[in-house]
Amino acid sequence: MATSTPPEPSTSFRDWLARRGPPKRGWEKLIEWALLSCGLFSIVITLAIASVILFGSFEFFTLKTLREDGPQGAKGQNVAMSGAEMWERFSTFCTGTEWTEESGVYGIWPLLSATLIVTVVAAAVAIPIGLLTATYLSEYASRRVRSIAKPTLELLAGIPTVVYGFFAITVVTPTLAQFIEGLGNPNNLLSGGIVVGIMIIPMVASLSEDALRAVPRALRDGAIALGANKFETSVRVVIPAALSGVTASFLLALSRAIGETMAVTLACGESPWMTLDPREGAATMTGFIVHRAMGDVPHFSTDFNSLFAVAAVLFFMTLAMNIIAQKVLQRYRQVYQ
Repeated sequence: MATSTPPEPSTSFRDWLARRGPPKRGWEKLIEWALLSCGLFSIVITLAIASVILFGSFEFFTLKTLREDGPQGAKGQNVAMSGAEMWERFSTFCTGTEWTEESGVYGIWPLLSATLIVTVVAAAVAIPIGLLTATYLSEYASRRVRSIAKPTLELLAGIPTVVYGFFAITVVTPTLAQFIEGLGNPNNLLSGGIVVGIMIIPMVASLSEDALRAVPRALRDGAIALGANKFETSVRVVIPAALSGVTASFLLALSRAIGETMAVTLACGESPWMTLDPREGAATMTGFIVHRAMGDVPHFSTDFNSLFAVAAVLFFMTLAMNIIAQKVLQRYRQVYQ
């Protein structure tokens, strides 16, 4: 008479978990609080940085450092400014076209104009190249080509920014000097903008390609069925359908360009003076902060506190662009989900 062999006990993870029963409530709470702490950490750090910047900016607009001994105090001492002096400093900072620390004139427009020129040049380089690259990867490239080309393109984002600065000085400027008259200065805004544009191409291309690939396949098939070729489908159907996501990628990349530091520090120069000629060198806001912070500026002096005022302008510019980009992305996610 045959005898049946009893089945082997199951050793799968699911059976093991079932035998142990549900997890304890205490461990769930601990994990929940740990995750919440990690989520709040970045917010706390951001608020701390913003608080330091705003506090230093407040001191810049309310205190002045005495440049010589007098009835108000000794040389180098910080004293409170009168209401008229505070208003004059604030108005000069917002509308002034000169930054001269020796004479106590702090106008933001020389630094702001250089930053905007670099950003415009970077946008002229990165936006068309990035969008065309994204269109190729999304609509034309095979899966094998895409698997190789996209990671290779994103390697540009991993190159240290100081390398881009040296590349601008040693390669970009000498090359441009052969074609552009008056570009003899190794530090110029044009070269700085070009290398920053090269640096943000991966961001434009990657985010735009994700937006294009998220467009429903039915839209492409419908355009092809109506007689459009692949190029017409890409330009007239896919890109307009993904325009909100593509626009968000542009804004995020431009905010990255505005906040770039080491590349423009080396490529653009350190002189805070007003110019609209990209062939000339001038300090951007980030480059100016780096040069002054590494110099011999006395801490807590007016010149030192001016760095916080410049940083506050930079902080709110990038914050505004990031908020706009997130709003656009939010709308994009609601449409194509």
